[in-house]
Amino acid sequence: MRVHTGDKPYKCSLSDKSFGQSSSLQKHKRSVHSNRRPYDCRYCGKLFKSGHDLKRHVRIHTHAKPYSCRHCSECFTWYDKLKSHLLKSHNEGTCFTCHICHKKFTRNDNLKQHLLRHGVVKPYVCWECSKSFYTAGELKHHEPKHSDVKKFCCRRCGKDFKYKGNVVQHFKKCSGVLPLVFC
Repeated sequence: MRVHTGDKPYKCSLSDKSFGQSSSLQKHKRSVHSNRRPYDCRYCGKLFKSGHDLKRHVRIHTHAKPYSCRHCSECFTWYDKLKSHLLKSHNEGTCFTCHICHKKFTRNDNLKQHLLRHGVVKPYVCWECSKSFYTAGELKHHEPKHSDVKKFCCRRCGKDFKYKGNVVQHFKKCSGVLPLVFC
């Protein structure tokens, strides 16, 4: 009945979310407000909060491409890439256009992220060197430059790296399977 009425009596005490079923509230609390990560990747050992997140991650290792284009033979690992392909190659789907440079995006949040780049202010500032960034993600990626911590290592030779991209690149030269682990 609540599906039809829209009634959501189960409210999360830690956020402003409400749910129609108590089981949905419990799932929300486990996935959003818990640090528990019971699902681990058999390829690299990385831990995940949900089986769905693990399943998506495993595609990186298996090179699975479950999303296929209905117009041509292209296949994609991620749904967003399929949507982008449909828009760019087959003019299908909805696009969000930047009013400044007219670049097109398949998701509104990607457009919002892009619009930050047209602004003069970079709101995220490194406390160590005062370098500014457009997004929190860019700042987070920058921060290891000021640290000696190397949390990625080559599973084949044991060499340590600060950045995931560096260990992946190194591993291609080092060869083998299972390119990275968290040290």
